[in-house]
Amino acid sequence: MDYLVAIKTAIFIFPIVAFLITVPFMLGQYHKYGAIHWLRVLIIYSFILYLINAYFLTILPLPSISEVEKSTGPIFNLVPFSFVIDFIKESSLVITNPNTYLKAISEPCFYVVIFNVFLTIPFGMYLRYYYKCSFKKTVLLTFLLSLFFEITQVTGLYFIYPRPYRLFDVDDLILNTLGGILGYFIAGFFNKVLPSRNEIDEQAIKKGEKVSGIRRITLFFFDLFLVTVVIVFVSLFVNYDYISLIILVIYYVVVPSLWQGKTLGGSFLNVKITFNKHPFLGYLVRFLFIGVFYFGSVILLLIFLLALESLSDMAIVFAFFLFIAFFASVFILHAINIIRLVFGGRAIYDGLIKANYESTIRKNKEENQTPE
Repeated sequence: MDYLVAIKTAIFIFPIVAFLITVPFMLGQYHKYGAIHWLRVLIIYSFILYLINAYFLTILPLPSISEVEKSTGPIFNLVPFSFVIDFIKESSLVITNPNTYLKAISEPCFYVVIFNVFLTIPFGMYLRYYYKCSFKKTVLLTFLLSLFFEITQVTGLYFIYPRPYRLFDVDDLILNTLGGILGYFIAGFFNKVLPSRNEIDEQAIKKGEKVSGIRRITLFFFDLFLVTVVIVFVSLFVNYDYISLIILVIYYVVVPSLWQGKTLGGSFLNVKITFNKHPFLGYLVRFLFIGVFYFGSVILLLIFLLALESLSDMAIVFAFFLFIAFFASVFILHAINIIRLVFGGRAIYDGLIKANYESTIRKNKEENQTPE
């Protein structure tokens, strides 16, 4: 039952952790590969779920502080292979009697040992298959993971408890490390069945040669975040009415004009925006058009709010319904645009502004691999 509590808790926590890492994960994948491979998503997120489960299995269930204060049991077991002696003493196993085998494996002296081995088998598999760790590195990292679990326990969950509520056991270090070793060898089978890490990388890069709609949406919000940070920072030192507008023009018009069609966000996400003729004018038109498309409704709303004081009651009611209809239309328009981007990679206004979104991921990879 204790194991079920830990697993249920891990499953509950996982969506929160997954949500927190999704944006950094997407940015990292687009920066490195230009696309997000479905198998990589499955591997990374399952690895995170596994680590959360492993962690909670070592700390849960949590006793009360008063219960721990009353505890007088041992804190350390520094004698290696004590589990062998315990098994001999406590197990009902009789080698010459097969009828005792099933009962023996259901006893704590056996299944606790097996649990400690099984706990880190997936860790060794992930390390070899996806992270391409050598045997020595896998052994070391598995040992360090086990040591982290043991330190968590011996410190009373980082000194939240007045004393450890679980035993620091050198046997756990041995058994966990053994599990990682077994996982390393088991992963050899998966290397023959699943695509290798290099194959996943190459498939992602090939897919990243085309700028997807999700990548464009990510670029839009990443650029918006970066330019907002710049505006806030500069505004702390420069007191000028039009400083925000100047920074926006520099970021979205001047910088890509001088930097081969890339903004700061575009450089990081390996995306450049090009125009066949008059690049500077193209970036300016794009800036104005997209500004109106995405933020025009906000500007009109501000104008409406400022004009309320000078309108009659009937005019306010009429304007209110007019703006509801307008914003409903804007919402539908943006929804259609998002759907087009997600499924087709093309926005409504792409044809009007004649902008080309190109991926630089392959070029960047080739430049990085070219010897000096």
